[in-house]
Amino acid sequence: MPEDTATLDISELVFDANGLIPAIVQDWNSGEVLMMAYMNEEALKRTLESGRTWFWSRSRKTFWNKGETSGHFQFVKSLRYDCDQDCLLVLADQRGPACHTNEHTCFYRSADGQPLTPAVFETLSRLNKLIRERKRLMPPGSYTTKLFEKGTDTILKKVGEESSELIVAAKGGDRDEVIYEAADVLYHMSVLLAKSDVQLNEVFEELLKRWK
Repeated sequence: MPEDTATLDISELVFDANGLIPAIVQDWNSGEVLMMAYMNEEALKRTLESGRTWFWSRSRKTFWNKGETSGHFQFVKSLRYDCDQDCLLVLADQRGPACHTNEHTCFYRSADGQPLTPAVFETLSRLNKLIRERKRLMPPGSYTTKLFEKGTDTILKKVGEESSELIVAAKGGDRDEVIYEAADVLYHMSVLLAKSDVQLNEVFEELLKRWK
């Protein structure tokens, strides 16, 4: 279990009249909200002891270990609680889909019925996923496919070119141009990471080490 759970005093938490507390599960890597379920004190203890999420099923009146049937386990990276101490936030490394419908998140439908638009915080994660899909399928006509076909040297050259253009834009003081060129750098960097078989979260974890 992560270090931030070592000092958790369960007695400080506020459970409802049925002995339950809502637990929101968030993807450790992408930041997406995956699901919401309920824990009682025993389910929380099992979660803390095992490092995987346990919940209490209100309909079946039994404990359930997320992923026990599907294999789509949630490995707890951080467990937090809110200011009123009556709601939990579980940041988890999700293996496979979180939803029983086979969607990555249970919140895959928009209230207005329109296709979901990625939130700002999802941008890099979605881009990384799309680029890796391009690498796997290599669809004809895709610019990303062409980069993979031309190989590492071409990708490296593009990263260098886009970085230089970003420097020029910043030197010129054109804010809009800086934004545009920075987006190009991030895209080509993501292609390079995929080519090198490096996951985006590995880069973020390296940054976290430096943060400490």
